[in-house]
Amino acid sequence: MRRRDFIIATASSAAAWPLAARAQRPQRMRRISVLVGLDEKDAEAQRRVKAFRLGMRDLGWVEGRNIEVEIRFTESNLESINRHVTEVTKKAPDVIVANSTPVIAALRTTKSTIPIVFAMVNDPVGQGFVSNLARPAANITGFYFIDFEMVGKWVNLLSDIKPNLSQVALMFNPATSAYFDDFLRSFRMSHQSTSIEVKALHVQSAAEVESAIADLGRSEGSGLIAGSDIFIVGTRATIIKSAEEHRVPVISPYRQFVVDGSLMSYGPDTADIFRRSSGYVDRILKGEPPGDLPVQAPSKFELVFNLKTAKALGLSVGSSFLQLADELIE
Repeated sequence: MRRRDFIIATASSAAAWPLAARAQRPQRMRRISVLVGLDEKDAEAQRRVKAFRLGMRDLGWVEGRNIEVEIRFTESNLESINRHVTEVTKKAPDVIVANSTPVIAALRTTKSTIPIVFAMVNDPVGQGFVSNLARPAANITGFYFIDFEMVGKWVNLLSDIKPNLSQVALMFNPATSAYFDDFLRSFRMSHQSTSIEVKALHVQSAAEVESAIADLGRSEGSGLIAGSDIFIVGTRATIIKSAEEHRVPVISPYRQFVVDGSLMSYGPDTADIFRRSSGYVDRILKGEPPGDLPVQAPSKFELVFNLKTAKALGLSVGSSFLQLADELIE
């Protein structure tokens, strides 16, 4: 090789070294904190976490390689939620995934600018979490869970399997889900002709839950809606046991209620919402502002029915109704 050619080749190789070094440089590890508004041992909580992790993996985010995912279970009480929120915001992850309305409410009080993707929050505009659904602005976006129209669907499903239904109580804790009072007002305005009385049932302890269901059981035409409320989810064992004892049919948005012995559930697929939330986390990590991502509605709903519970309650359910169910539990 001539000396001139050797010098040119050497210089070209040297110029390529920085590029090669940059190409081999490891990708920066991104950090995600996920706040789940349930107990760690809750099967529903684990279902949501699994769906989120699978969604992130499908998008190329592998834990230990290019992403760290911290899962925190805030349980169903406000003290635990506030403690976890304070600790997470101090750590300043790249994105926070917030499950449940009380968790996102606590995050907003910190005035943190960390991007937040909420999963299963109710009435995000009415509660002031976002300015509007199409363009939420600020650092928050996500996926809401239910709206007031769901109340009417729950009432209709209860009346389908209990023709003598005369009153329905929507049970929730006003400290963790006060929006249900607004939902009921909107429901009553849009369903003024209904002959079924629908009332709010405020509870804040297991003892109040037992007492309220006992009162409902004194009327043969009663039904119960277990609201989408972290307190209600956390006390579902008490709700199911009391409803069985006093022969009160219960509907809720959560499949896990029915698996544990409740009569039926109708609501958005919680695992699907968590899996979809991973898509927003992916887009934010790639540079999109959360305020530019529209808040999305649930896209997948499921009706689950417990045949054994129906039989214990003495309910005769027609085949046409059962054919509507996505899942029958015996």
